[in-house]
Amino acid sequence: MTTHHLSDDQLAAQPAAYWTGVAYEALIAFTRARQAELGFTQPQYWLLRNLSKNDISPDGHGMTIPELQRAMSSYLRPEDDLKAEAEILLERGWLTRDAEDRLWITEAGDEARAGLKRHAPAIRDRIHEGIDDADYVTTLKVLRRMIRNTGGALA
Repeated sequence: MTTHHLSDDQLAAQPAAYWTGVAYEALIAFTRARQAELGFTQPQYWLLRNLSKNDISPDGHGMTIPELQRAMSSYLRPEDDLKAEAEILLERGWLTRDAEDRLWITEAGDEARAGLKRHAPAIRDRIHEGIDDADYVTTLKVLRRMIRNTGGALA
């Protein structure tokens, strides 16, 4: 799709689904590349977050890979292999595994999670460069309305 230098009228006629898809792929690729530069993957970070009582986990209890896949089902990508990612975190000593095959975050893993989380604002800042918060909020409101208009579910 050739889209350089479009007028406002031409932009208004563009398909939202196309642009949200392009945005999604670009944002995921950018975020994952920055995280890779820092020595971790997005799925590794999600594993740590979902197992930490200091983050997403309400109680810090261990979870199996299938339980983690269900917990992350709304944001996992088809290429994400939680089992392989967990193995890397086990090797780093950031996770342990019990006799029931549940993964548990270690103290070192929770420290690593907190350290990784500190990079999120810089990644967000780069993505939001040149976009003021009011425009961003308007964009999200428009997208949320489109979701409602099409019967989609909002998280």
